[in-house]
Amino acid sequence: MTTTVQLSLMPQPYLVLDVETRLSAREVGGWHMARHMGVSIAVLYDSRTDAFTAYTQDQIPELGEVLASGPLVVGFNTLRFDYAVLAPHAPACDFLRLHSLDILAELEKELGHRVSLDSLASATLGAQKSADGLLALRWWKENRLDLIEEYCRKDVALTRDLYRHGRDKGFLLYTRKDGSVGKARALWT
Repeated sequence: MTTTVQLSLMPQPYLVLDVETRLSAREVGGWHMARHMGVSIAVLYDSRTDAFTAYTQDQIPELGEVLASGPLVVGFNTLRFDYAVLAPHAPACDFLRLHSLDILAELEKELGHRVSLDSLASATLGAQKSADGLLALRWWKENRLDLIEEYCRKDVALTRDLYRHGRDKGFLLYTRKDGSVGKARALWT
């Protein structure tokens, strides 16, 4: 017996991206100078293969080709940060023309303020980030790419799970500054 599933009900393929840098905003003159931060590790999750792939700075042109291949690119602060960091290393890729969903940007439009990945992950998924960007910068100086990759991979998994939750349930939860939990519509359902 064969089962037929309507194509329109099938989840669309997507990629999830996160980038860690070599230098901090302070070291390059501010967040508006993200293009000068360099890439320590970028990690990409591909829903078509259920696999994570890590890219070093010299592999960013290859990453750009994968991102431009068509599926939705999901991230957290990708439009303002990750794409700016990647752009100098893959000039053939027009990152801002990619089919993208930036969860932070979408929630900022919905709520009128920014929320952290950790706030969303803890309230929605009961999970926490394993480290932070400042620790990843220290690991870069210590030549610990293994730790940076592990941390970045975990952030990609959190972002993927938040995207799925929003897509499937229509909302995400976040922790407010006063400790209470808020609910935001996920407009990508």
